[in-house]
Amino acid sequence: MKKLAVVFALALFVSANSIAQEIKWVTFEEALALQKKKPKKIMMDVYTNWCGPCKMLDKNTFHNPDVVKYVNENYYAVKFNAEGNDVVKYKDKTYSNPNYKAELASRRNSVHDLTRVLKVNAYPTIVFFDEKGETIFPVRGYQNPQQLELYLKMFKDDKHKDMKKQEDFNAYYSAFVPAFKG
Repeated sequence: MKKLAVVFALALFVSANSIAQEIKWVTFEEALALQKKKPKKIMMDVYTNWCGPCKMLDKNTFHNPDVVKYVNENYYAVKFNAEGNDVVKYKDKTYSNPNYKAELASRRNSVHDLTRVLKVNAYPTIVFFDEKGETIFPVRGYQNPQQLELYLKMFKDDKHKDMKKQEDFNAYYSAFVPAFKG
């Protein structure tokens, strides 16, 4: 019986640790509502079901323990299907995908209206929002944990506000020393 209790306790510990290794994803509307209670920036993963680099981003970057911990502590994280069928309210407007076809759900579909409003034209794109739900910047393409770390920290600490020219970003990029493990 003691062995069973030890095995159960170990299983519980392992499952609790695996839960801790997940980003806490919420819908965009939930993130906007949470911002009103506790202001934090939003990190939105704009993906599609058919996109290979989107799947790599999810597997390699969004499951990295350093990324998970940092995002959960400092951001509201949103997954948004750029070609999905969700109805979303943002800035007093409602956005949908009127040309969505359910039979194409796992293949290319029509682009969601919010995807157009956010000016996303490549997948994956990570769109960052400030504490008031205003767009900061979209980061296009696959990002490994260290590449994403640069943006996560830059936007969280509002360093982007000091960057007036490309040279300012280049200097920040050159001086940045990643701490996340690969």
